[in-house]
Amino acid sequence: MIIDIEQLAKPHAEKLAKIKAVLFDVDGILTDGLVQWQGKEIGFNRSFHVRDGYGLRVMIRAGFHVAVISGGKSKGLEERMNQLGVPDQYLGNEDKRKAYLELKEKYNLTDDQILYMGDEQFDIPLLKRAGFSATVEVANKEVRDACDYVAKTPAGRGCAREVIDMIRHVQNIVPDVPDFED
Repeated sequence: MIIDIEQLAKPHAEKLAKIKAVLFDVDGILTDGLVQWQGKEIGFNRSFHVRDGYGLRVMIRAGFHVAVISGGKSKGLEERMNQLGVPDQYLGNEDKRKAYLELKEKYNLTDDQILYMGDEQFDIPLLKRAGFSATVEVANKEVRDACDYVAKTPAGRGCAREVIDMIRHVQNIVPDVPDFED
């Protein structure tokens, strides 16, 4: 599937231009939401897409505040976020309002400077409050109705990167990629 980021971003350019912080739910956004249970000793297995991971790293390098706010919590999830360098991780609480307000205060942000992407009922308070909100097509109607944007890319397959690329396009953020020296 080819996605025209420029066309997708255009109707949202005014809101996307203000974003300074990107906050993401994990299960159903950064993962496909499937949990494979292999026993208490091993815990949950989650699959993350490298496109989303690289997108998060690009935003961190560009000076954005990047955080995950998830009702889930596992050692593997923490390790993946640490590997990506995600500085703010709020894990293990479905009531995400406190985390949102802490991040807002910590970085002296206004709501219109925050993007939040989530897919579940308990994400709705943040989706309604954030300056730009996004979800995935499989989210239920109440969640989709609370959002500014519904990603074309499926959960766990690059939907976060799609939204990140929209911000990058509007704010003219180009990843620093070294070229060959001739």
